[in-house]
Amino acid sequence: QVQLAESGGGLVQTGGSLKLSCVASGRTSGSLNMAWFRQAPGKEREYVAAITWSSGTTRYADSVKGRFTISRDSAKNTVYLQMNSLKPEDTAVYYCALDLRPGNQARSWGQGTQVIVSS
Repeated sequence: QVQLAESGGGLVQTGGSLKLSCVASGRTSGSLNMAWFRQAPGKEREYVAAITWSSGTTRYADSVKGRFTISRDSAKNTVYLQMNSLKPEDTAVYYCALDLRPGNQARSWGQGTQVIVSS
């Protein structure tokens, strides 16, 4: 079983920054990638960014390109999401996910951390 623990959410003003962390523990061997998703109230879960453990190759949703940066520390089994130039529309619960699967699914999910961007 895999456990994912997010942290770093909070309340920030428009234009501000936050850095989210996600620590993976348990049966993580063989994991290929990690990702961040978000879900705003009344909306479907949305893919944000992903990174591979081995090469650190990253991918981003168009809505966050140039503002968010995903990174990983393989030695710590930790993935980060640096969020800059935050906008009110970035307000959501942010979830980390282990090993993406088709259809915005994943092998395991964290509990989420709330990000609120005030205007």
